[in-house]
Amino acid sequence: MAKKYKVNITFNAKTDLEHIFFYIAEDSINNAKKFILELEEKIYRLDTMPERFALIPENIFFGTDYRQITHNKYRVIYKISGNSVFIMRVIHGAKLLDL
Repeated sequence: MAKKYKVNITFNAKTDLEHIFFYIAEDSINNAKKFILELEEKIYRLDTMPERFALIPENIFFGTDYRQITHNKYRVIYKISGNSVFIMRVIHGAKLLDL
């Protein structure tokens, strides 16, 4: 059986999700709800094998070991620490991570 991790969403990532929701909701509240639910589903699937996803390119600048999953045009940036996964940011794929 695969090891289970606790998935934690940081304040910054929650704020990112809210901004994404309201941005999409300007055109369609239903699309916004659907998109965020799909994104959250992907996020919470990181409870098993979170190391399966790629390291982010910005790690060379920050000296971090963050990873990412993508959903449409968005990147979910996270780190693994012990038995936990911390969702750090959710940003548009065209943007670089800014710590």
